[in-house]
Amino acid sequence: MSTRIENLRKALEDQLHPVELKVDDESAQHVGHAGAARGGGHFRVYIVCPKFSGRPLLARHRMVYEALGEQMREQIHALSIVARAPEEVSAGAG
Repeated sequence: MSTRIENLRKALEDQLHPVELKVDDESAQHVGHAGAARGGGHFRVYIVCPKFSGRPLLARHRMVYEALGEQMREQIHALSIVARAPEEVSAGAG
């Protein structure tokens, strides 16, 4: 596992305490893209977190951005997020 993925996972786990978390580095799919030259990676995050319960999608994304902090400015060029509450996954919405 890459150091970037480890750093993203640790930040999300420490701040949000998810019950499920998957972080994929999709940077290789974006070679030649303008942002790739700056060194920021392209990542996809799937996160299931009790803290998302009752919150709208925009608030969930903001929580993820806040948890990642400086990494959003320094290590991440693009971030795709799927953020679910546990009841949404158990209801078949995952």
